[in-house]
Amino acid sequence: MDYQLAASLWQQLWQGLRGPGDATAPPTFLDTATFSSAFAVSELAAASIGLATQATADFIGVRQPVSVNVRLASRWFQTSFFPCNRPAPALWDAFAGDYRSADGWIRLHTNAPHHRAAMERVLGQHPDRDALARQVARWQADALEQAVVDAGGCAAKMRSEQAWQQHPQGQAMREEPLIAWRRGAAAPARSWPMPAARPLLGVRVLDLTRIIAGPVATRFLASLGAQVLRFDPPGWREPTLDEEIGCGKRRAVVDFKTAAGRETLRALLQQADVLVHGYRADALELLGFDAETRARLAPGLVDVSLNAWGWHGPWRNRRGFDSLVQMACGIAESGMRWSQSAKPTPLPVQALDHATGYLMAAAALEGLRQRHATGYGVEARLSLARTALLLQQHPCRDAILTAGVKAHAHDTLPTVELTPWGIGERLRAAARLPGTPQLCATPGCEPGTHPARW
Repeated sequence: MDYQLAASLWQQLWQGLRGPGDATAPPTFLDTATFSSAFAVSELAAASIGLATQATADFIGVRQPVSVNVRLASRWFQTSFFPCNRPAPALWDAFAGDYRSADGWIRLHTNAPHHRAAMERVLGQHPDRDALARQVARWQADALEQAVVDAGGCAAKMRSEQAWQQHPQGQAMREEPLIAWRRGAAAPARSWPMPAARPLLGVRVLDLTRIIAGPVATRFLASLGAQVLRFDPPGWREPTLDEEIGCGKRRAVVDFKTAAGRETLRALLQQADVLVHGYRADALELLGFDAETRARLAPGLVDVSLNAWGWHGPWRNRRGFDSLVQMACGIAESGMRWSQSAKPTPLPVQALDHATGYLMAAAALEGLRQRHATGYGVEARLSLARTALLLQQHPCRDAILTAGVKAHAHDTLPTVELTPWGIGERLRAAARLPGTPQLCATPGCEPGTHPARW
């Protein structure tokens, strides 16, 4: 582990959370095995999990020291749940991945059925990847990227860091802070029990998030005792992630496209302490729930939102995922040069998603601290592209491949989780705040398991 890189990351994360000029010592870093990568991925994992844990300590006003196991933090960025009686579900659709175009590389994201259908409207249906690859090879990467996006799908051309810096979206994103803060509406100061063992006991969190960053944030809040209610649309499935990041939450199915669904959202939002959402920038506005309306419905609300590409610029409403951001902003191209590979080389994990998720959790906790102290709500905005820029500012200085991150015999909790799909084991928490365990009280569950009420 590179302690200098970890300290630099910590400083930027902390100042993003608390503002320029504020400083606090980083956590103690233990068991410092790291990923091999062109960038400081394990250092980012440890620093972001440590940030959320330090924000927990500040929320409840304790001065206990925070420590982070770097190897375990790295493993949490891979997966935290391991099925015992069946294979883990596939992470990717058969056609998702990187393809060589006529003039470079492009990544197609087809995990969701409607995203795969959009790709097929442009490229046609094919029996296998090889057949699809032959079709992609006929296209210029720019033209195919735009055609898939215009069809309602998700794609990203591989760009270098320099090309991204010159791109209008790259330029717009560089002007944004890591966490964009805005004071919300005033409300009577809110009192929560805040016991050290379950700091978020009694805190109501409305979860309007999807793969992966937002659910990571609300999973962390649930592990501290928050009452997390997640809304899924009809027909939505995340089979690769239900057990991984659904633990500790209640899940209701609500269709916001209907008047009844919007009224349900309105009623529950009025009783929420925290709203975490990961829709595209204008999605809630189009439903009649812009930022001003949300603040009016729930004075004192801690409103934490995520966008893939940033909150300004021509791509602010474009669909995006971690793997696409890595391709577009230069991470995959830098990895290809670093590893001397002939194909795009992304990060060893979806670090932008996971790190941003813990930053969102830290922002929610900081917002709750501010509300408790002042009576004002807050709004915090984050993006995967801005987290990518932070990581790109921290390339690994040692080009030698490391031994990597390995599993140890006692990495998992001593008890098993019983889910609707079977049993499995969960990783121990990577961070330690004495007296405050991070444990979800319930396992993952299916959409619609619970009613849409607190």
